[in-house]
Amino acid sequence: MSSLILHGRRFFELQKWRHFRFANESPFSSASSTLQDGRKGHNFTVSSYLVDSLGFTTKLAESISRKVSFNDKVNPDSVLSLLRVHRFTDSQISTIITDYPQVLVADAERSLAPKLQFLKSRGASTSELTEVLSKVPKILGSKKDKTLSRYYDFVKEIVQADKSSKFKKLSPSSSLLSQGSKQENKIRNIIVLRELGMPQKLLFSLLTSHVQFVCGKDKFEEVEVYERLGFSVEDVWAIFKEWPIFLGYAEKNIADSIETFLELGFSRDEFVMTMGWPIKAVVSNPSVLGNSMEKRMVPRCNVIKALMSKGLLGSELPSIHSVLVCIDQVFLNKYVMKHDDEQLVAELMGIFSIGPVST
Repeated sequence: MSSLILHGRRFFELQKWRHFRFANESPFSSASSTLQDGRKGHNFTVSSYLVDSLGFTTKLAESISRKVSFNDKVNPDSVLSLLRVHRFTDSQISTIITDYPQVLVADAERSLAPKLQFLKSRGASTSELTEVLSKVPKILGSKKDKTLSRYYDFVKEIVQADKSSKFKKLSPSSSLLSQGSKQENKIRNIIVLRELGMPQKLLFSLLTSHVQFVCGKDKFEEVEVYERLGFSVEDVWAIFKEWPIFLGYAEKNIADSIETFLELGFSRDEFVMTMGWPIKAVVSNPSVLGNSMEKRMVPRCNVIKALMSKGLLGSELPSIHSVLVCIDQVFLNKYVMKHDDEQLVAELMGIFSIGPVST
């Protein structure tokens, strides 16, 4: 009888322990599961995070997600919290993330916070700090305080100067132009480009780019050359953004390139009337202006014109990229060697080898 009672007590205590364990472990298990879901991200994607946290459109979020990657919201949440603590508005935060999404994977505590504190310690007000950094958020990626402060001060000067109703020339302090530094060359170039009318947004993107271009106003006078050849100011700066080196071409080279196009049947409104290459095609593929006239542009355009005259290109006309950007072998395989007619291939090879032909 006593053994039965003892067995009953043990069974009751076991059941009680099991109930206690279930009641006490479930919250921890749930919390652990929630934390794990937060870290791994249940169906988590960068684009969904941007849509949910910042109200971005799906299209914009997907575009940004191709530039930055993270697996959960822990770090980006801490970055957004830090920016809000420093009184960045929602609009400014959206601009920062759009222009420099890599900030979302920066260490908020060890990297971003010290930089913001450093800039404030130099006298930056909250309104100034948020305005300047939302204009050029990429300067937050600067590894050295000296570079950070130099770029920050320069952007601040441009922002303040552009607020004036009249155009104000910049006269950066000597501290911004330390002798022989890469930052000095960029700043000098950007001052010149600003005077030539380059939009503020493009200026700022150049400031933080890895592109190194030659200093000196004479190197940028080709802007006027392009305008005379039919490009709008907007076209010129669009080309510069994609291919900054183009401003280093001599005026003669630029003019020769365009004049050769004209001789092949181009107009300034439409580079090849019969082929349908608008001037915007060159804006999108500015490197073609650096191609050799004799070795690439003339022979290839004449091959295309010959194919068009024979009705061999079909309804889909070739793009300027497929004709002038690829290497010779790719061009020949695509437009010459693929034909079964040996006589036609020989004719096209003759046009390609000789260059200019009469039409």
